[in-house]
Amino acid sequence: MTKLATYSLRNTPCREAVLRAFEDAGYALSQGDVEQHLVAQFDRVTIYRTLKTFLTSGMIHKVLDDQGSIKYALCKTVCWHDGHQHQHDHVHFKCVQCGQTTCLETVHIPNIPLPEHFIKQESNLLIQGICKPCSLQG
Repeated sequence: MTKLATYSLRNTPCREAVLRAFEDAGYALSQGDVEQHLVAQFDRVTIYRTLKTFLTSGMIHKVLDDQGSIKYALCKTVCWHDGHQHQHDHVHFKCVQCGQTTCLETVHIPNIPLPEHFIKQESNLLIQGICKPCSLQG
């Protein structure tokens, strides 16, 4: 079974190419990053719709960075099923040298007690520093 089928998505050339871009990168990509890789093959609207479909299906999740822009990262496991909410309470790490943002799947955001009648919908934690490949270069 292909990854697209796992998320009940039809195989299209654009979906396959966008998925491959995420798999090849191994880190979070912005819509612009994806467009740069695939601009010769697909128009911006098709790429945008594919990212929106992937997000809605739970194949990718949003990653906010320090500049307020949105990046997307592949979900490591199927996390959207049977109507359950798509949650990613793990930490994201942005390298200040190479600019790549990576999911730290094993580092979870701690549970923060909220005041009465405050309902958490989403939480984000971004750590900035120097990633392993960049730290090994110096």
